[in-house]
Amino acid sequence: MKATKFFLKTEKEIPADADSINASFLIRAGYIQKTMAGVYSYLPLGLKIIRKIEDIVRQEMNKIGGQEILMPVLAPKENWQKTGRFESLDILYKLQTADKKDLVLNPTHEEVIVPLVKSMITSYKNLPLYLYQIQDKFRNEPRAKSGLLRGREFLMKDMYSFHLTQEDLDDYYEKVSDAYKKIFSRLGIGDKTVLTHAAGGSFSKYSHEFQTISETGEDTIFLCDKCQVAINKEIIVEQNNCPKCGNEKLVEKKAIEVGNIFKLGTKYSAPFDFRVSDAGGKLVEIIMGCYGLGITRTFGAITEVFFDQEKSKIIWPESVAPFAIEIISLNKNEEAEKVYESLRARSIDSGRGNPEDEVFYDDRDISAGEKFADADLIGAPIRIIISEKSLTAGGVEISRNSKTEIVELAKVADLL
Repeated sequence: MKATKFFLKTEKEIPADADSINASFLIRAGYIQKTMAGVYSYLPLGLKIIRKIEDIVRQEMNKIGGQEILMPVLAPKENWQKTGRFESLDILYKLQTADKKDLVLNPTHEEVIVPLVKSMITSYKNLPLYLYQIQDKFRNEPRAKSGLLRGREFLMKDMYSFHLTQEDLDDYYEKVSDAYKKIFSRLGIGDKTVLTHAAGGSFSKYSHEFQTISETGEDTIFLCDKCQVAINKEIIVEQNNCPKCGNEKLVEKKAIEVGNIFKLGTKYSAPFDFRVSDAGGKLVEIIMGCYGLGITRTFGAITEVFFDQEKSKIIWPESVAPFAIEIISLNKNEEAEKVYESLRARSIDSGRGNPEDEVFYDDRDISAGEKFADADLIGAPIRIIISEKSLTAGGVEISRNSKTEIVELAKVADLL
């Protein structure tokens, strides 16, 4: 993609109302634009990152048997009344149709997926079943803040599993936990994201959160420095040692919750009278699990982790970078165009589309300082600088992992 054709505008000043690193950086750098408190438009740079996060999540969910569906944003009031949450959940957006029927903008989808699956599953032979979606969610946050970390409209992956026995749910729960670890590792934040024990509700001693350690996080966790398992602040009073190894020396950390998993038991299947016949013909209640992962929240967390405040720049993990390579031409020359075309021809590609989708060429007629400033905001892991100086030295300058080298023009495509 050439800069002269790309829908991008960066700002020199930090937005006055930005209250977090991710909000100030992503708006200033042209990744997102604020529509209102807690609601954002995702511009080409930001959407490219979201799509890459989604791809990784889909791959790992599919590996453990997940099947993707897409459920509606709207749900009837009656579904939410069955579970009691129409009255009790204070973050629900409620609205009416023209003929005065009450609806809900779904913040989560238990009230939709249970009747959906019930209408299609009648036998134990159809279970277990694992369904997931990546869908917009809506929560009437009284105070939307922290950019993508606490929004009123956000993108989330939610998976729901359906089982005949508790043992089967327990086994699958561990598989999802392992899959989440792989996802966060592939996204570049695996070394900072820890499994965190939280209050479990009625059906298990614990639920689990995946918390990314960050000084800007809103949550407080207590981390075991031996086994890297944590406890949420809400249960530290009754569980003041590591639930895995028993270590009593827990370190307080700030963190961002990027995922959570719950054993629901029959909490949502029972209100809909969702039962099936087992092998002996006996009707049994369906046991459920649910597994959430915030797509846009993870985007915000990655930004918080990788943004360099001192240098006011970012270098994205290679797996989610909007562009793998950026070419900066400091003089109008044919060599820059040749390098760009050679990389496109060699299919430097994320797998999502055309090869050029992974190569950004700043071909604008602006100063070198402006190009470098914008390159710091785009944050491509690999930067190619073509100038009269580099050409005189025998090639082009390639920067990667804080290392810079001069590479012959003819060898650039082979090297990368």
